[in-house]
Amino acid sequence: MDRGTNHGRGFFCMNNAAITLFLALFSLSASLALFCARNGNTGYPTAQISNSQVTMDFYLPDPEKGYYRGTRFDWSGIVSSTRYKGHEYFGEWKEGHDPFNHDDICGPVEAFQTRGAGLGYHEAAPGGEFVRIGIGVLRKPDEEEYRWSHTYEMIDPGKWTISQGQDWIEFVHELETDDGWGYVYSKKVELKDNEPGFTLLHVLENSGSRTIETDQYNHNFFVIDGGGTGPGFTVEFPFHPESEYDFRGIMEIRDNRFVFLQELIEGEIYGRFTGFGPTADDHRITIKKNSSGAGVRIAVDLPLHRLAFWAIHKTLCPENFIYLTIEPGEKETWVSDYTLFTAGE
Repeated sequence: MDRGTNHGRGFFCMNNAAITLFLALFSLSASLALFCARNGNTGYPTAQISNSQVTMDFYLPDPEKGYYRGTRFDWSGIVSSTRYKGHEYFGEWKEGHDPFNHDDICGPVEAFQTRGAGLGYHEAAPGGEFVRIGIGVLRKPDEEEYRWSHTYEMIDPGKWTISQGQDWIEFVHELETDDGWGYVYSKKVELKDNEPGFTLLHVLENSGSRTIETDQYNHNFFVIDGGGTGPGFTVEFPFHPESEYDFRGIMEIRDNRFVFLQELIEGEIYGRFTGFGPTADDHRITIKKNSSGAGVRIAVDLPLHRLAFWAIHKTLCPENFIYLTIEPGEKETWVSDYTLFTAGE
């Protein structure tokens, strides 16, 4: 009896020590898990910039370890979080993550398209090569037409250079091919000094021997304070947008605004719009979540080429296009300005 009691007491003391150690390890593991969740979870390369008003987190381009290795969107400037006055403006909108899936991406992500595909796609034979700007040289399979949701075989990811300061980060992508395509593409994301927000400064220089003709658009995967597309949101333009698409009773156009009549629980809505003019004055978009007061004003210094809108429950996305023609040895520069605001601002 005594031996058993003593053994029990010793075992009880050991348990206390083990429990203390376990709780310490658990606390450390929880902290690491929280850090990893905030920074991409599985070791994807990340970066952060901040000033006194805004903090932005990024996933960095990397052909081996990158968060996004699909072939639809430009790999630069993938924003996982933008925080201002306790509000969140971007974030992941899908359950689970596949780095090679075409839209497993977040933030104000952009894409270049030549005739709906890439540079040289339509003239390339099956097995040949074509170029997606900001992505790399890809293999063209034997297919009838380009598949925007397909992830193509990567032949050459080009060269990425990333530089960073406290309140800015710059991505530079350089690529040259044997058949005359070449460019130096840079995107600098910089926090603004005079007001809350950031700018995307783009420079696309044609370093090859062939003319680059391409449109470029921003998908703007907004997840403002948790998403939930519905009556809490409005999207506003400086012109009256016109569309023949069916918005399923979810949304309607009133004057210069998209107004949501009910929450978008299942499925999606999509439409293309006209009504904008030929100058950059109409390249303005304001998105506001009325229920929380958070919003974004977007202004681009080149005219709208095309305008679309897509939404599901978790994200809503005005898709604004520009068009570029760049001769060999020339370059084009354009700026996308994002101003963040909250209720009363």
